[in-house]
Amino acid sequence: MIKRTLYFGNPAYLHKKDQQLKVADPETKTEKATVPLEDIAVVVLDHPQITLTHAVMADLIDRNVALISCDSRHLPSGLMLPLDGNHVQTERFRKQIEASEPLLKNLWSQTVAAKIDNQANHLNRQGFENKQLLALIPQIKSGDPDNVEGRAASVYWKILFDGHDFTRDRFGIEPNSHLNYCYAILRAIVARALVSSGLLPTLGIFHRNKYNAYCLADDIMEPYRPFCDELVYEMFKNKEINGEDITREQKARLLSIATCDVLIDGRKSPLMVALSRTTNSLFECFEGSRRKIVYPKFIDQ
Repeated sequence: MIKRTLYFGNPAYLHKKDQQLKVADPETKTEKATVPLEDIAVVVLDHPQITLTHAVMADLIDRNVALISCDSRHLPSGLMLPLDGNHVQTERFRKQIEASEPLLKNLWSQTVAAKIDNQANHLNRQGFENKQLLALIPQIKSGDPDNVEGRAASVYWKILFDGHDFTRDRFGIEPNSHLNYCYAILRAIVARALVSSGLLPTLGIFHRNKYNAYCLADDIMEPYRPFCDELVYEMFKNKEINGEDITREQKARLLSIATCDVLIDGRKSPLMVALSRTTNSLFECFEGSRRKIVYPKFIDQ
């Protein structure tokens, strides 16, 4: 069963009873909705007047639910995950920590190739020429010392938004804010999958920023970003995006990234399920039983 992503954008009192998440009016305590706790994967809290009991918070964390808190601008700003997400976590940590530098470089080059391939496929789906991107993939060396990833990104955004005054920038004009929002949700889902696979989201294969607690999540999400790009670009192309503000309806669309269909290992799968396949294959690379990370592709139209 595909687990659910819950978004709370109004005042609410969240508590637990009979293994159910109960959603009540914070003033009258009148019950408004109920959701089985076992069905939940992600909870987004986007209002200052949301109250959670410790019991429901502890149960969500125990079930490896990604609990996302939004700031005053209604953008994801915090993520809570369990400390113990796998029954053999210590052994898996050890394998991850002991990974050799050549292995890490090889895994990063695989990741860059998968990302650029998906960017090229996305361009093709939108009716754009993708030969420039495909020509870059054979140029990727172990560890990507020539920054083919960055060069590909420059080409990709220029082609995708040809004719529009757009530059991919975290603080740039629309649809940058929509891309940021979707990427933040994706990052949380990736971190959740890594923890579930018994891996440290902090210890990356390429990203090494000492101030970043989710370096590995930032690595592994790269080939998944084009699925966010497609979702946002379709909204932009259909003139659904007018300015930097993200409406509640648009947030609902962006949160659907968790359940969009992808092709992984030759099979159609929801993105959230595919991520578990990716993170498990990453551990298998760390332990030496596999040589390649399993990444998703776009389903043929």
